[in-house]
Amino acid sequence: MYQPEVYWVSLLFMLVSMLCWGSWANTLKLCPGYRFQLFYWDYVIGLIAGAAVWGFTLGSLGSTGNSFLMDMRQSSAHSIVLAVIGGAIFNVANLLLVAAIDIAGLAVAFPIGIGLALIIGAVSSYVIAPKGNSLLLFGGIALVIAAIIFDAMAYRLRESGRQAMSRRGIVISLIAGALMGCFYPFVSKAMSGENAPGPYAAVLFFALGVAICAIPVNFLLMRMPLDGSAPASMTAYFQAPMLWHVCGILGGAIWCTGAVTNFVASQAHIVGPAVSYSIGQGATMISACWGVFVWREFSRAPSRANAYLTWMFILFLCGLTAVAVAPLFS
Repeated sequence: MYQPEVYWVSLLFMLVSMLCWGSWANTLKLCPGYRFQLFYWDYVIGLIAGAAVWGFTLGSLGSTGNSFLMDMRQSSAHSIVLAVIGGAIFNVANLLLVAAIDIAGLAVAFPIGIGLALIIGAVSSYVIAPKGNSLLLFGGIALVIAAIIFDAMAYRLRESGRQAMSRRGIVISLIAGALMGCFYPFVSKAMSGENAPGPYAAVLFFALGVAICAIPVNFLLMRMPLDGSAPASMTAYFQAPMLWHVCGILGGAIWCTGAVTNFVASQAHIVGPAVSYSIGQGATMISACWGVFVWREFSRAPSRANAYLTWMFILFLCGLTAVAVAPLFS
């Protein structure tokens, strides 16, 4: 399989993961009227397809470790279960995050949810594999926390006329973030130890965990939508335009590409899972850019809200820079 051997290539992989994880949700925005619960079935298809494609390409090239198929055959049951559990946890978190995007918008749901996930995931991953300068790593995380606070303040100004929905969006984002921060340590642990799968095989096991968990959880959310709307039906899924299905599959493939590049970078000797995960969760800033500059989610917000967003971007950039250079000063 292919594995980066120098830091700048690993950093490039982490930046790609950040762009993918921060951009996939735009595919939902391209399907106006498509219920997110129905969109999610296509998303899961794209996730599994993306894992298989990357496994049979980058996962089967290069001279490091085992090939994709050999990795799958020799992986221990313990490692597979850990990766599947990570996928199941991610699935619940991601469903809640997509619901929060529906309620609150990209510029809010991502910074709050993924920002919290960054804090939990980075700290727990560092405990499992302590790599990188701890002062720079946790100093960068502290700046991210400050950025989240500024984003929440901007959100409160924008939603001053919809307080009930505002609270619901924030609460769902926080729950999603707490769960999102818990999945990565399971995947990281799955890729360590004897007979552990490489990152490409781990992504496929992870994707299967997402699919297995999605069946009961997403059907439940179809019957009991979190936004208070009417239940969704599979009839509407089969009646949806083909373009909407393509967008859903594309969204899953984009997120999967981010997962592959992130998991691969986390196995680089100098990087480690805490740094790789933290930079990948710079997706928060990417998604906020989409929400603010492309989808114009704050176009009618007071000027003070835009000032808070400016500080959010500055603090996120400073925090992510500190995390990015942490491996160089360990």
